[in-house]
Amino acid sequence: MRVYLDHNSTTPLRMEVRECWLEVAGEVGGNPSSLHTSGRRARAWVDKSRERVAAALRVHEDEILFTSGATEANNLALFGSLEAAGAGLLTTAIEHSSVLGPARELAARGFRLKLVPVDEQGFPDPRRIGALAARGGIALVSVAAANNETGVLSDLCAISAELAGLGPVRPRFHTDAVQALGRIPVRLAAWGVDLASFSAHKIGGPPGVGILWRRKGLGLRPLVFGGGQELDLRPGTENVPGIAAAALAIELAVDEQEEYAARTRELAGWLWHELHASVPALRLLGPPIDSERRLPNALCVLVPGTDGKVLVTRLDLAGLEVSAGSACASGSVEPSHVLLAMGLSRDEARSGLRLSLGRTTTREECRRALSALDNTLASSRAT
Repeated sequence: MRVYLDHNSTTPLRMEVRECWLEVAGEVGGNPSSLHTSGRRARAWVDKSRERVAAALRVHEDEILFTSGATEANNLALFGSLEAAGAGLLTTAIEHSSVLGPARELAARGFRLKLVPVDEQGFPDPRRIGALAARGGIALVSVAAANNETGVLSDLCAISAELAGLGPVRPRFHTDAVQALGRIPVRLAAWGVDLASFSAHKIGGPPGVGILWRRKGLGLRPLVFGGGQELDLRPGTENVPGIAAAALAIELAVDEQEEYAARTRELAGWLWHELHASVPALRLLGPPIDSERRLPNALCVLVPGTDGKVLVTRLDLAGLEVSAGSACASGSVEPSHVLLAMGLSRDEARSGLRLSLGRTTTREECRRALSALDNTLASSRAT
């Protein structure tokens, strides 16, 4: 049997979420914008789903926008903010490509872009963010809640405090919270953010559904035009079955977060200690394995003398599915930009391996993963 340890890339669709999708797809035949009975039935599912997501995140339902995924949500947050408010963007060097990509495009269009470096563990410095934002010309600060490769958790509360100290016209604050949802408590009010992006398929939901939370009253400019859906910010006919299934997945992930975190943290810790005992040359990236400043389910290790993408292929042949960085960059021959930003050399950055556990991961699967890693690394050293 194969072992899947790539849950930061995507997660298997939960059975109850699949059943929800099938139920709604079988029941709904109308366009949610239509006024007839079928249209009203579809609209009811969208409205109910928005209420459920808002309740799970403890926000107002008018603050929830449904998108095609977190990539669109991030793009809407960045482009929508800068084109509405002008000025520039401040973000970190380790953001996901769905933030860095639009950031670079905005820079190409003439908007100011400031990239904040991180330390050797991958943490951005809140005081440095505040100092750079204080120099002016910044309309939006975007910092991920959790890094998808290393599992590092940003101190959003401290960053928010630094921005609040800039006065009443502080920059907006956005976080890509995709990896945080269901793994750590999501506390949007405590974080002090104005915008937050989420993705359903990272928590057992369907692909193709994302969420942008926008603090009430915050102005955004849409990316596309031609319809009045989603408060005129995301025109297009809503994916009703996907939205309903995503709402259920979010409810379940929030309800189960504490149990999920405790179980995956214990398994990830066991896996790291066993792996390091077997291969002492391995290096854990990010903070210590028992640190509260890392995702409970994620391991990013440096395997000296190897190419991470080649190792992923060899492990796949051995029945273990892992990754060498972000899935969105898996086809790239370039080393991980996250690891480079942490001060690693290009050769070191190419040797990173990411293992991410999920809701369904068992101790027996971790034992099989350890065996596959041991055997594959031993074979690599022999050659």
